Amino acid sequence: VEPFVNGMAKMMMAVRERPLANLRVYDDDATRLLDWLPQASLDGIDLLYPDPWPKKKHWKRRFVSPVNLDRFARVLKHGGKFHFASDIDSYVNWTLLHCRAHVAFTWQASEAADWHRPYDGWPGTRYEAKAIREGRRPAYLTFVRK
Repeated sequence: VEPFVNGMAKMMMAVRERPLANLRVYDDDATRLLDWLPQASLDGIDLLYPDPWPKKKHWKRRFVSPVNLDRFARVLKHGGKFHFASDIDSYVNWTLLHCRAHVAFTWQASEAADWHRPYDGWPGTRYEAKAIREGRRPAYLTFVRK
């Protein structure tokens, strides 16, 4: 899911270079897609550098919320993974607290260093590169659907 035109154009250029038979793209509100998808239909969900909405009065706009975690839980297969990446500490903490409080998810970290190592298959993003360049440390969280 990519709601921005430039992001979608970049994705389509990458798809042209490496065609995938099981790829679908969607350029609208991700919650609509999550509501449309069949139950237990996804192996994974990656939420990479979402808008952190840093002001407290805007936190209700953050994509990680109890309602969206319910959506994730519905569409993820048992054992499916939810990957989250951000360099904004308050959003990382927010996500960790919300996911650990949700009955459907288990955090996969076994040691403190785990959340500073990208997960297998990490694609890298320009936001990650910018964060590192500016001295911020990215965090990578992985939760498994129970």
